[in-house]
Amino acid sequence: MRPANDGALPEFIASWFSGLQPLPLHAVTADPARVAVFSADMLECFTRRGPLASRRVEALIPRIVELLTRAHGRGVRHLVLVEDAHHAESPEFDAFGPHCLQGSDEARTVAELAALPFAQEFVVIRKNSLSPAIHTPLDPWLDVHPEVTSAIVVGNSTDLCVYQLAAHLRLRADALDLPGYRVIVPANLVDCYDLPADEALQAGLKPHPAAFFHPVFLYHLGLIGVEVVRELSW
Repeated sequence: MRPANDGALPEFIASWFSGLQPLPLHAVTADPARVAVFSADMLECFTRRGPLASRRVEALIPRIVELLTRAHGRGVRHLVLVEDAHHAESPEFDAFGPHCLQGSDEARTVAELAALPFAQEFVVIRKNSLSPAIHTPLDPWLDVHPEVTSAIVVGNSTDLCVYQLAAHLRLRADALDLPGYRVIVPANLVDCYDLPADEALQAGLKPHPAAFFHPVFLYHLGLIGVEVVRELSW
């Protein structure tokens, strides 16, 4: 699993990325009551509809569906969807353009997740920024679930909402002196949207090279203590 490297990606990061190891799901879910799966922004907006839709992110859907299905089958009941739901005047639109407006079709959870037979058990946490925790119910939810000591983070985008979510969980656990708290990010269950420089310039947006940002931000998550693994094996 070595990323394409045209010289832009530092060799030590490419080497680190290619050396990631799998982690068996059963090793994480031996005590399912202590496990939570957090999914970031698996929405129509980032998969099939709108200017930020990405085939790379859409390709995550069946993998995340399988993880949720297998985790639920092993008894995991803490399944949290952290999702964009922007106000019409969201300042974030200055950086990324309008997307995922509250109540719009773009802001819907992807159909495959919504159709899961246990979808009514999802806890949905909506946010108006990249942060999963500023002015959201995430921290209150974590406060009332101190039994959760392993957090699996999946979804979109590796360098933006996934990074913010995994980093928040890790840094919160550090700040609260929670021994043994694990934040796990499987590299095959997260990804970035790709916006090449020529397309970005035409649209008046900043380039977003997925093949660069994906491994670099995973590496940085590893630096701050997140467990980055190649995959959760069955």
